[in-house]
Amino acid sequence: MLTIRPSQARGYADHGWLKSFHSFSFADYHDPAHMGWGNLRVINEDWVAPGMGFGMHGHRDMEIVTYVISGVLAHKDSMGNVETILPGEVQRMSAGIGVRHSEFSDTPKETTHLLQIWIQPNVLGVTPSYEQKTFSQADKQGRLCLVAAPDGAAGAVLIHADARLYAAVLDGEQTAGLALDSNRKCYVHLVRGHLAVNGVALSTGDAALLADESQVALTNAVDAEVLVFDLSA
Repeated sequence: MLTIRPSQARGYADHGWLKSFHSFSFADYHDPAHMGWGNLRVINEDWVAPGMGFGMHGHRDMEIVTYVISGVLAHKDSMGNVETILPGEVQRMSAGIGVRHSEFSDTPKETTHLLQIWIQPNVLGVTPSYEQKTFSQADKQGRLCLVAAPDGAAGAVLIHADARLYAAVLDGEQTAGLALDSNRKCYVHLVRGHLAVNGVALSTGDAALLADESQVALTNAVDAEVLVFDLSA
């Protein structure tokens, strides 16, 4: 079964300094039909105005992955980390027993565009931790590059969750695919461009939700950047 979630069907919030699409119920956006997919709980696509951002706030028992598309994101947290996150970098924060952090667009003129991803952990009450890694264009070009995994395989950031996150950049004749366990779920989010998922066309911001499928095949790409989640059911 493959279901398309069109970009414009997502929840939307405009706070002036922040414009955000919510793939699943979040904050003031509530849709009982879209509370998550497997153990994927949140994908927020945010545009944060220059110098603006989220003040210090808390999380617990959640695996938080940040994927910066453009601009620069400044991060500070109660663990003592002070970092900047650039396009091509993936940040992972395991909230565990509790952590506080802030995030700001760290550019004088450019809006920072990012994906904020929350995945439900399979281990609760861990010690909070932080990790940040770079995955270059070459790492993702023409292939699915593993960027987050429970065992930190292939240089991915390590998450305390039964999930794997892949990123790919595809164009022209380039294709990519992944074998799926039919007992699991898969979520495909198209960051930009156009491509087909198992023969079904997607455009920027669209997503495909897969269940009871044996594979995900990415074809017919035009300047596409895509995230693929292999998730517990």
